[in-house]
Amino acid sequence: MKKRTGMACALVLMAAQHTVAQNSEKGQGKVILTTFANMYSGFGEQNDARGFELERAYIGYQYSFNNGLSMQAVADFGRSKEVQDMQRIGFIKNAWVRWQKNGWDLYGGLISTTQFKTQEDFWGKRYVMKSFQDEYKFGSSADVGMSVAYRFCDQVSADVIVVNGEGYKKIQFEHGLQYGAGLTLKPADGLMVRLYGSYDEATDEGLKGKVNLASFLGYARNGYSFGAEYNYQMNTAYHEGDHQNGVSVYATVPAGKKVNVFARWDRLDSNNGWNLDADGMNVMAGAEVKLGKHVNLAPNLRLNMPEDKNLKEAFQLMVNASFKL
Repeated sequence: MKKRTGMACALVLMAAQHTVAQNSEKGQGKVILTTFANMYSGFGEQNDARGFELERAYIGYQYSFNNGLSMQAVADFGRSKEVQDMQRIGFIKNAWVRWQKNGWDLYGGLISTTQFKTQEDFWGKRYVMKSFQDEYKFGSSADVGMSVAYRFCDQVSADVIVVNGEGYKKIQFEHGLQYGAGLTLKPADGLMVRLYGSYDEATDEGLKGKVNLASFLGYARNGYSFGAEYNYQMNTAYHEGDHQNGVSVYATVPAGKKVNVFARWDRLDSNNGWNLDADGMNVMAGAEVKLGKHVNLAPNLRLNMPEDKNLKEAFQLMVNASFKL
């Protein structure tokens, strides 16, 4: 099955090369350069946790032709649990070919997944904190495979995706493929509803297929935005009976031409407390300041309230920054 996914991606790339060869019209390219950094300091018993970090850097290039075809390759330099915290590891984050025409949107290669892309874009503050499913490891933001989306009208679109299910850091072959499908509705101006479900095969003996279900409701208009999502995962890490679920609610309010005030509340729970160390609530509030066209600065306060009574609450001040071309 993995070979079939690889063959499908290869066919997409071959078709893209053929289209490029037939179309000599000059396209347009752009450099992709994004960096995330932060300063943090704890309070009270957490006061010894403070410092500066270069959290992540993306470097790449995108080229768009005049026939609906585009290509992108991006390298991601960030943390890895496999090495010491002071080190950073480079990965290929995206390497895809995309074709858009007549309501169709096709991706092939190392692509962005559709599991929480809508929520991440709506939240809009990836440099401050990842969206819920990404933050709590419900899935990966990129993977090898293919996706197809179709916009029936301005109010209704649907998408399907087939990927390896291992993410972009560990493209392995122990497990089966991951299949996903989503439906996006825009019933009124500024209002969005998103439903998504996926199944991740497990072929190893003793493991169970993983299921992800997600729902999202968002409203954005005139600089104001409000989003709420509910996420449910069955057989986490392919372990039968280990389920988890979570809620995330976030809002942004404009406070001037270059300042937005934002807040977010997350709640993560696991059945029977199998993930008790991670269960609990996270609360955040802060302001986003736009220092010109390419730089954002976001001072914010965070409170972590773990479900495990043996763990202590943590109160932290952070100043997140992003630079993006």
